[in-house]
Amino acid sequence: MARNESLHKASVAKQDEFYTQIADIERELVHYEEHFRDKVIFCNCDDPAYSNFWRYFQLKFYQLGLNKLVSTHFEPNAPSYKMEIVRKERGEQIGIPDYVQTPLKGNGDFRSEECIEILEEADIVVTNPPFSLFREYLAQLIEYEKKFVIIAPLNCVTYKEVFPLFKGNRIWCGYGFLGGNAYFATEPKYDYADGVYDSKTGLVKFRNVLWVTNLDIPKRHEELSLVKQYCGHEENYPKYDNYDAIEVGKLVDIPCDYDGVMGVPITFLDKYNPEQFEILDMNPHFFMLIQRGEPKPKQLTLKSIGAKDPYARILIRRKS
Repeated sequence: MARNESLHKASVAKQDEFYTQIADIERELVHYEEHFRDKVIFCNCDDPAYSNFWRYFQLKFYQLGLNKLVSTHFEPNAPSYKMEIVRKERGEQIGIPDYVQTPLKGNGDFRSEECIEILEEADIVVTNPPFSLFREYLAQLIEYEKKFVIIAPLNCVTYKEVFPLFKGNRIWCGYGFLGGNAYFATEPKYDYADGVYDSKTGLVKFRNVLWVTNLDIPKRHEELSLVKQYCGHEENYPKYDNYDAIEVGKLVDIPCDYDGVMGVPITFLDKYNPEQFEILDMNPHFFMLIQRGEPKPKQLTLKSIGAKDPYARILIRRKS
């Protein structure tokens, strides 16, 4: 990568700073507490002075039974540092844990060699990474085979680098945000639409975010209740012109008696149980057209006259 391109991406990452509210962090991470015990937690996109991820793990360090907590953050024009909380050795009196601040040679970019060295020693990564670098960030976690709980943009589901990970059951949705509102603290650097930025609270409201993890959680084994029937109601499930599947516009309408392929909204991933369903594909030709640089992917089209063709659909099939 050219040096000026790296600097540009680093600058974009700095503008991507949205600080997650601690209440949202608590609501999500309570479901992973059994995974954290005796582990090294790495928050590699979190300034300890501001990050509520750091604050959460700091306050619950002994309660969660952590072995170590490490945080690094990005400084665009200066060297950064790493902050660690280390559990005291056995035999020592449990009290205030040891805080260790160590200067970094570089600016704390998660792609730097020294941050990668810290990553290699970590057990679980928990953070809100820069969305502009999300593809690269997730690819790094996968490459180093790390467990993680991270916040992601909802449209990452449609990325050609990311969707195969959902399809292959290598990553899945966590508990929060998808379909609801998430609030992040940030400086008013952009012109937000009405109702998005609240100048009184300094919070930005997003609906297009979700938690993504590869830690096994009870949610991904919960069976989706299916009550609708296809037989006798075929008119409610139009077929596509260019794919052998039926359109299911809402998750509540997934039929219990249809064994063929169904196109469902991408929010299906929030309810996906790999023991109940099989993910087959995204929109036909979706990734191929993106790779060729075409401005818009080819859409699935419906046979029914006057029907509005869907945009992004995940193609699934019920397991017997």
